[in-house]
Amino acid sequence: MTAYMYLTLAIVFEVVATSALKASDGFTKLLPSLIVVLGYAATFYFFSIVLKTMPVGVAYAIWCGLGIVLVTVTSMILYHQVPDLPATIGMGLILSGVCIINYFSKTIVH
Repeated sequence: MTAYMYLTLAIVFEVVATSALKASDGFTKLLPSLIVVLGYAATFYFFSIVLKTMPVGVAYAIWCGLGIVLVTVTSMILYHQVPDLPATIGMGLILSGVCIINYFSKTIVH
């Protein structure tokens, strides 16, 4: 697998874990709490593999940027939490930054 595949897995598990965190209701509900713990464990496992070949700053920027947007989309679907215009513009800027890093940075592994 490539670093990007592992990074994708880390992001997916982080989105699932973060979404379950709200559902855990302060860790008072067992199943969502288990999803949180296992999801974050998988997230950090896959992210640690990414860091073997990708610079930590670049990997973290991609992970956080895409995680923010995907958690927002997930919370729109699951919890009906729709961001306002400034939040949407901000997330657009975050995605733009991730694209700039991926397409123009010389520090990234392709």
